[in-house]
Amino acid sequence: MYEGEIAIGPIHSSILEPHRLRLFIEDEIVKDAELTIGVNYRGVELLMEGLPPEKATILTEKICGICSHIHLWCAVRVTEMGCNIEVPERANYIRVIVEELERLHSHTLLFGHVFEVLGHETMAMRAFMIREPILQTLFEISGSRIQYSCPIIGGIRPRCNIPDKRIPSLMERMDRFDEKMEKLLDRTLRDPLLISRMKDIGVMDRKIAAKYHALGPTARGSGIRCDMRKMGYVPEYDPFEFEEILLDDGDVLSRILVRMYECFESTKIIKQALKGLYHLPEKFYNPKYEITEFKPIDTYNEAQRGQVYYSYGVNSEGRVIHSKVRTPTETNLACMEEILKGYHVSDAEVIITSCDPCFTCCDRSIMVIEKRDV
Repeated sequence: MYEGEIAIGPIHSSILEPHRLRLFIEDEIVKDAELTIGVNYRGVELLMEGLPPEKATILTEKICGICSHIHLWCAVRVTEMGCNIEVPERANYIRVIVEELERLHSHTLLFGHVFEVLGHETMAMRAFMIREPILQTLFEISGSRIQYSCPIIGGIRPRCNIPDKRIPSLMERMDRFDEKMEKLLDRTLRDPLLISRMKDIGVMDRKIAAKYHALGPTARGSGIRCDMRKMGYVPEYDPFEFEEILLDDGDVLSRILVRMYECFESTKIIKQALKGLYHLPEKFYNPKYEITEFKPIDTYNEAQRGQVYYSYGVNSEGRVIHSKVRTPTETNLACMEEILKGYHVSDAEVIITSCDPCFTCCDRSIMVIEKRDV
């Protein structure tokens, strides 16, 4: 019997962002795993400390390119809640639209990456082609394909307001996305190669998911309800009807299918929000607000990968204090590290990829241990 170790990363052709994975194997079967992150730490929370909220919040958008909107939206919500700032309803609708577009571009990026890891280049390119119109839509709304800088304290930027004349074309684009997404879903389910590499691979039961605090689609692929939009933490979603997608098998296929079905729920939300804009006042920004002192408060939202937590306060000088950011990838990776055991080494990267890790988002803290001579 061969016993050894395989090290992957931090730079490797099958991973998009740097991480180091050590697999301890017996005859190519994983017996234990060790996942190390921390390469992308940039200290955004520390940089926020001492800045006025208007400057501190815009820094959060730089935490990640794929999740830029949700970070900025969460950050401005803290000040809006702490200072009781009223946000126009039109601004909330457009924030939701941009977030769901970001969810679509993030999910389709994952599909492309998963198919690429599995060696199916054709399906990967199909996923990226479906994603492209979503990026173009974000560009047309905000002026940027990746970092949109849409929310500001009190509303949204003027360039992100969606005039009524553009709504029909956006609705049509969402319909076309649904058609293409249905074809991608059908081809995925009918492809024996993809199914054989994902079904019954990387199974995470509800017990493991609960123990390691799985979040977002990773948890919902194991049948756990955890959508913050459905739990009352994000009242901006209350006007819209949509379903929380749950599957019970807990394998790689379930985690991918949850995201595929979620794409249809996202377009459903976007269409409702676009129709709602016709009936809302034109006001999209409230300039009459005052930054007042408040103690650190907690806010939550549902990012593409699960629960996002933001917290900070503002002191008497109008400066941010005690800034904290927590994203879902870290606990989802802990789940992946646990369920790698018992599978072939060739399944390792697709199992990790199935939780849609965002290493830039989760590298949010660093521990310094100071040793002193006694």
